[in-house]
Amino acid sequence: MSKHNLDESENQKPPVVTLWMVIKSVLAAMFGVQSDKNRERDFTNGKPSQFIIVGLIAVFIFIMIIYGIVQLVMTFAVP
Repeated sequence: MSKHNLDESENQKPPVVTLWMVIKSVLAAMFGVQSDKNRERDFTNGKPSQFIIVGLIAVFIFIMIIYGIVQLVMTFAVP
């Protein structure tokens, strides 16, 4: 390997996984449509704690939406 190639590899930092990327990855994983490229990025550069926290928040929001829909339907149900 030449010195030029070594310098390039040292200067290359792994891509940062932003909050928006984590949210998109969690939502895609919930629907089961996560791309292999994004999954690989998440496993190599992401922190597990980020995905766990965002995943728990997403599941809580999903449960609250379902609960709200059920309450709305029960309100309009014929007694």
